Amino acid sequence: MSAADLQGAREEVPAVDSGVDLGVALGALRLENPIATASGCFASGREMDRFVDVGSIGAVVVKSLTRLPRKGLPTPRMVETPSGMLNAIGLQNPGIDAWLEDDLPWLVEHGATTVVSVAGDTVEDFVHVVRRLRGIAGIAAIEVNLSCPNVEHRGLVFALDPEASAELVRAVARVADVPVLAKLSADASDVVAVAAAAVKAGADGLTLINTILGMAIDPVSGRAELANTYGGLSGPAIRPVAVRVVHQVHAALPDVPIVGCGGVRSVEDVVQFLRAGASAVAVGTGGFVDPFATETLRDGLAAWLSAHGFSSVRDIIGDVRTGHDA
Repeated sequence: MSAADLQGAREEVPAVDSGVDLGVALGALRLENPIATASGCFASGREMDRFVDVGSIGAVVVKSLTRLPRKGLPTPRMVETPSGMLNAIGLQNPGIDAWLEDDLPWLVEHGATTVVSVAGDTVEDFVHVVRRLRGIAGIAAIEVNLSCPNVEHRGLVFALDPEASAELVRAVARVADVPVLAKLSADASDVVAVAAAAVKAGADGLTLINTILGMAIDPVSGRAELANTYGGLSGPAIRPVAVRVVHQVHAALPDVPIVGCGGVRSVEDVVQFLRAGASAVAVGTGGFVDPFATETLRDGLAAWLSAHGFSSVRDIIGDVRTGHDA
């Protein structure tokens, strides 16, 4: 099927009107539906425009932006794994200045609810990027990438330490003029402690989780399959871990909005995250397999809720029975 055929297919499929209220809130941020894109898997929307209407997605979380342009890590940078993939892209991006000039106007024109993921090697780097976003129309929220595990300096992963996470979030929250989400990692020994520290420092919500650090080795040559040796594992393989983290953090911090992320492929996956305590669910690797995934999941969720007697998506958020409750 050609790109033109795919474009036509998108335009021929209207959104399903099930009568179900899909609106959710992430603190002060209101979304028309709980389906978002995961940072790093949707770029800034242009590449996916022929498949989906970016204005119909609950939120477009753009690829992480840094103070200066980055070319990323050397190749090979991606490798398929059972039920997932490893990547070591290295935060390749045009830099905040070029993005503001070239990409944000396009997102605004297409009606996207834009969440800007920000990254850097130092607290000062993050603060610089967030200052550049102040007063800019069309930015709904900022996601602080504390947890990307595929940069060259693994020791700079803020999300592994509550104090380092708090220091970074506090500095960003002081200069941000939109809600701040802290994106955390399951690689932390106590992710609940990191989450609590981030919220205390000023995070308005959390994104759980980023990729999990992994490695693949060619059995014949003995060579690491990624040039960077280690990379971030994503896809269905990490979904149970992500659902567990969302549930643990929601149980400890029930009033804190959460974006669940990790291995979402089906409506049932979305429902799991919502029941675990997420208010929104981000689609990452699943969009590579099915470029229509965000719209398919949005409409499928509405149909699922209607079929099970729910009038609002909010009715199932945090609604889970564990072994102690059964």
